[in-house]
Amino acid sequence: MPAPIGFYFDFISPYGWFGAVGIERIAAAHGREVDWRPMLLGIAVMQVMGLKPLLDTPLKGDYVRRDVPRTAAFLGLTYKRIEAPMTPLPPARAFLWLKARDPARAKAFAQAVQARHFGEGVNSTTIDGLAPVAARFGLAGDDYREAVEGAEAKALLKASVDAGLAAGVFGSPSFLVDGELFWGHDRLDQVDKWLATGGW
Repeated sequence: MPAPIGFYFDFISPYGWFGAVGIERIAAAHGREVDWRPMLLGIAVMQVMGLKPLLDTPLKGDYVRRDVPRTAAFLGLTYKRIEAPMTPLPPARAFLWLKARDPARAKAFAQAVQARHFGEGVNSTTIDGLAPVAARFGLAGDDYREAVEGAEAKALLKASVDAGLAAGVFGSPSFLVDGELFWGHDRLDQVDKWLATGGW
């Protein structure tokens, strides 16, 4: 059986959302599974690369504010911008905590978080904002607190981030296909051709 496609994403990245939609469609067409792997832009971009966040970068920030809704419309997605502070830590930890127990449920959880956060404009990255989505997937009470704040969840996220950096991942989304890394949702056509031809 072919290896799964590694899909690296940050829960606060709308481009990661675009990538999630596209890679699942492409993978299905080629009979591949997608292994969702959270990364943290705050670590890869700000700490390792020493760069500013996109929205705080002169010229580029203004472009991104126009590009994201335009790209969503192009892809047929409803997008609602969120102004409130966001943190990827609670959803990333909860996702990995779930993934360690039920990968399929974890993927559905991540897709629901992205749809609510970017599609409905409801901040689903904070502990309080994430709770209603988590409850739909059986995460409530002590389990929820363990999933977003527990030592296991924190260790899982650190391991995921470290593994991404070791693979050369620096942006969201990134796709690892049979050892070849592709960065950006605009590389999905290349991913599709790579899978179809076995590389070129």
